[in-house]
Amino acid sequence: MATRIAFLGPAGTFSDDALRAAVNGQAYEPLPQPTVYDALRAVAEGQAERALVPFDNSIEGTVRATLDALAFDVRGVAIVGEHDHPVHHALIAARRLELGQIEVVLSHPQPLAQCARFLRSELPQASVRAAASTAEAVREVVEAGGSRAALGTAAAAEIYGGVILRENVEDEPGNVTRFVWIAPEGTRPAGGGPWRTTFFFSELGADHPGALVDALTEFSSRAINLTRIESRPLRRGLGRYLFFIDAEGRVDDPPLAAALEALRGKAEEVRVLGSYPITGSGIP
Repeated sequence: MATRIAFLGPAGTFSDDALRAAVNGQAYEPLPQPTVYDALRAVAEGQAERALVPFDNSIEGTVRATLDALAFDVRGVAIVGEHDHPVHHALIAARRLELGQIEVVLSHPQPLAQCARFLRSELPQASVRAAASTAEAVREVVEAGGSRAALGTAAAAEIYGGVILRENVEDEPGNVTRFVWIAPEGTRPAGGGPWRTTFFFSELGADHPGALVDALTEFSSRAINLTRIESRPLRRGLGRYLFFIDAEGRVDDPPLAAALEALRGKAEEVRVLGSYPITGSGIP
């Protein structure tokens, strides 16, 4: 039976593009969802066996909707793999338009940010509006007609009958989004090669100058490379944060396991979001 996989839909989103590439020819049943949160919930509630969601972009950084959903809103799931996907944005309309005729540009907030320079320089007269997904933006623009355009995938233009006005309008070449595979908590990913462990911690007990440095020293003193660290508000008032970290290694490697245990003695909460191989292809 084909694996049911949730993703940010509808058909024609960048998540849909990434999913078709990430499965590497394996059979799957797509389960499009209106938000990243809903894709994660589908796994947590057993409606899907896996989800593939955007996590990190080379231009705009972390996809906050994914981080926040994992930290605050959805339990019972874990990251079990990743897939890097090149992202190329197209400017799409219902009919052929000159750029100077476009009055409104719609898209998901991430593509709008990734194409901000293009929008400023080539479409200064157009107002910018957010949509739930790139595919929704393309579908709305095609259905409405007129002087609107959308930022989306070439696939979405084909699916919904749009016209591509300009291709590759992202501000930087080499635009890549890292997607992560989500599975039910307790799933043990398999694979050789390098591994990554993603976790967060919050509320250091000893709040003093250098407390964060002291916490991170648990990793540097054990020669553990931290490849990403990012703070997000803890949602309990101003000035309180949690810290997301990517560390090289498996969660059960003795140095990393010891560092995490030491961190638990300094922080109110430490939660591992996943430990997974960073190479390989197909459904983990």
